Amino acid sequence: MTVRMSLDQETVRATLAQLSEVDDARSRRYPGDPGGRQPVHTCYVPADQVTADLPCQWGNTALAAMEDHAASPADLANALDLPVELAEVVHPRVRSKLAREPVEDFRVDFEDGYGAPGDEREDADAVRTAEHLVTWTGSSLCPPWFGVRVKSFDTPVLRERSVRTLDVLLTALLERTEGRLPEGFVLTFPKVTATAQVTTLVNVLQLTEQALGLPEGALRFEIQVETIQSIMDHSGRLALPSWIEAGQGRVSGLHFGTYDYTAACGLSAAQQHMAHSACDFARHVMQLSAAGTGVRLSDGSTNVLPVGEATRVRLGWRTHATLVRRSLVHGFYQGWDLHPAQLVSRYATVFAFFRSAAEADGTRLRRYVERAGGAVLDEPATAQALAMSMQRAVDCGAMEPDEVEHLTGLSAAGLRALVHREPLPTS
Repeated sequence: MTVRMSLDQETVRATLAQLSEVDDARSRRYPGDPGGRQPVHTCYVPADQVTADLPCQWGNTALAAMEDHAASPADLANALDLPVELAEVVHPRVRSKLAREPVEDFRVDFEDGYGAPGDEREDADAVRTAEHLVTWTGSSLCPPWFGVRVKSFDTPVLRERSVRTLDVLLTALLERTEGRLPEGFVLTFPKVTATAQVTTLVNVLQLTEQALGLPEGALRFEIQVETIQSIMDHSGRLALPSWIEAGQGRVSGLHFGTYDYTAACGLSAAQQHMAHSACDFARHVMQLSAAGTGVRLSDGSTNVLPVGEATRVRLGWRTHATLVRRSLVHGFYQGWDLHPAQLVSRYATVFAFFRSAAEADGTRLRRYVERAGGAVLDEPATAQALAMSMQRAVDCGAMEPDEVEHLTGLSAAGLRALVHREPLPTS
């Protein structure tokens, strides 16, 4: 068939070529999710309380709390308001998780939870922390991720101490690891209020890498979103996009800080909680700012702890579970945990969340792959989201790979291909 056209094709190509710079800029700014596993939580422990067997301690404490207050699936269902049939599947998985990998991500805190004990004490704690981190790496219970939260760059005194602590700790750490940065090491940068602070931290990290012989870009960091300036700058613009840009590829995550942020918004103590609408607004800004950039998100924490008598433990668990479930529904797959007993409600809620949707998601994914149609016609982006949900379930221990394959018809390689929007394996 002869097709008639009116436009000169060379002119069309030259016109469209003008968008190449836009394409390049978009690819740089929005590389997409980096792939790989994301922890379901980050546990914060003050630096002066860190020990060589801390992961084991947290696991044992969590298991003891489970034995005392949720020894059976029925107990767990009652404590967390779960369907009994779901609790029967989740209960043994939580127990196994606490025995095998109790903590997915630990952050040793040199900021709010630690204070300012003086240079001599903080130097000693930094060296001791490095020693303990090395010990963790040799343990079967070593968290896949661990690192430190340094002090903020708010004042000259704080930022000098922040850089000194990081210098002392990394120097001691690399002396004990033959100059290699342990896999999974993470930095957390708190109370950021200006782009210049991010730029300065990047400069400090570059100097540190050069001094310690680390590869360029080896040191990455999370930004804590806990100031009003982290959401909107002085000119009324959203702040986070420029902070991510200033990070020059080093920003790995945005972590919400519930209590500093709500206090900065002027909320009363009773209203300072994760479910407040002020927090929802901040988290939506985080999502919009990070979407497509490869920067991952973490929600904040609750200070209602499951400790004390049985009624208080159950209150703490149910409060935590409700907030964790709310975070998951809103697309925040990571959060903060402040006490070992919260590991029970964290894992039980995360496992229940993924398993409760697995059958329906698996059916949709199978239909998408087989092009079988059905009542829901999914787009590639939705298929990717379904695959990512299944992958997250496997990564955290909520499901086994063979369960996912049974539901979806996808092997582990096929699931990863959909996550990354790559062609499915032929066999």
